[in-house]
Amino acid sequence: MVNSKTTDTLPPVLPPLAASRTNWRRDLKPTVALLWLSAGWRDFVRRPELSIAYGVLLFLVSLLVLFSIFHLEYDYVLFPALSGFLVVAPLAATGLYEKSRRLASGEPVSFVNMAFVRIRSGGQIVFVGLLLCLLMMLWNRAAILLYALFFGLRPFPGLDEILPVLLGTPMGWMLLIVGTLTGGLFAAFSFSISVFAIPRLLEERTDAFTAMGQSMALVWNNLQVMLSWAFLVVALFIFCAATGFVALIVVFPLLGHATWHAFTTMRGPAAEHSYGRRE
Repeated sequence: MVNSKTTDTLPPVLPPLAASRTNWRRDLKPTVALLWLSAGWRDFVRRPELSIAYGVLLFLVSLLVLFSIFHLEYDYVLFPALSGFLVVAPLAATGLYEKSRRLASGEPVSFVNMAFVRIRSGGQIVFVGLLLCLLMMLWNRAAILLYALFFGLRPFPGLDEILPVLLGTPMGWMLLIVGTLTGGLFAAFSFSISVFAIPRLLEERTDAFTAMGQSMALVWNNLQVMLSWAFLVVALFIFCAATGFVALIVVFPLLGHATWHAFTTMRGPAAEHSYGRRE
């Protein structure tokens, strides 16, 4: 849960992409993504019970969603829902960002602090959250439409029957290729606007449009390191899926803490770290 109560007014909306005086390039090596992961692990092992409790809570919510999908016989949305999880994951990690922020600033940290985060930008984070949820819903509908375009208006045969069709027929391979490309566009857009926007809204007083625009500008101007980071995130998520999402208990907090360190590295010259920079 997020405590969005604030007594001050927000600063005016700024056009971040139009500010030519701003240098969005950080000139970081792709291997810096591994250093972010290492820094996230250091935060994880400091008060690990808090991060594990956060991961267990997310794991239980994930199990509830999966149970609901199969109980209501909505198994045709399983794969889009799994990929859609990556869309809303930055918002779900807000409490982990808060733990890392408090550890860095020397403030006391508890699970209450992580569950009820005081957002510096107030309700602006709600707008970003709604946008991410809408993107996930839109991707789910797009996936259903793609299935209908390739296989017609026939009922979904179930996971046991659809996998051989997808992997063993030309039409199935075409659906996988087109679906992956389409889903990749949704994932790339949501990743670029949210990966740094949520941490920025948590720590700084700004508006949602400025935070999302700055996040996109940072991702676009630092593609090598951000592609490396995105590859790590997807690889670890696939690992979680292969373990029945049990690994999510550790992996999700690890990625949440690491994302905070990615943000502190990328947010601006005054906050940049020295590691990983080219001489």
